[in-house]
Amino acid sequence: MPETKTQRSEAARKGAATRKAHEREHKQEERERKRQEQVSEVVDRTSELSDDVLKSLETGSQAAIEAVRKFIDVVDEALPALPHGERPSRRREIVDAAMEMADRLVKTQYEFLRSVVQSAGTTLSREKDEK
Repeated sequence: MPETKTQRSEAARKGAATRKAHEREHKQEERERKRQEQVSEVVDRTSELSDDVLKSLETGSQAAIEAVRKFIDVVDEALPALPHGERPSRRREIVDAAMEMADRLVKTQYEFLRSVVQSAGTTLSREKDEK
C-alpha cells in the first residue's frame, strides 16, 4: 500500500508541474500578445505622425507660395515694370529676394519636419530593440 501512495504522489506532482508549465506558457503568450498590441499602436501612431507631417509640409508650402503671390501683387502695384533692355529694375530685385526668402522658408520647414520624422524613427527603433 505505501507503494500506491507514492505513485499517486508522483502523478499528482507531474500533473501540478504540467499545470504550472501550461500557466507559464499562457502568461508568456499573453505578454507576447500585449507586446504585439503595443507595437501595433506605435506603428499606428507613427503612420498618423507621418501623415500629419506631410500635411503640415504641404500646408506650409502652400502658405509660402500664397504669401509670395500676394507680395508680388503688391510690388507690381507699387513699382511698375521697366521696358525690356534696361538693367534689372528695383521691382525685379525685390521680387527675386522675396522668392529666395520663400524658397529658404520652405526648405527650412522641410528640413525641420524631416529631422522630426527621423528622430521619431530612431526613438521607435530604440524602443523596439530594447523590448
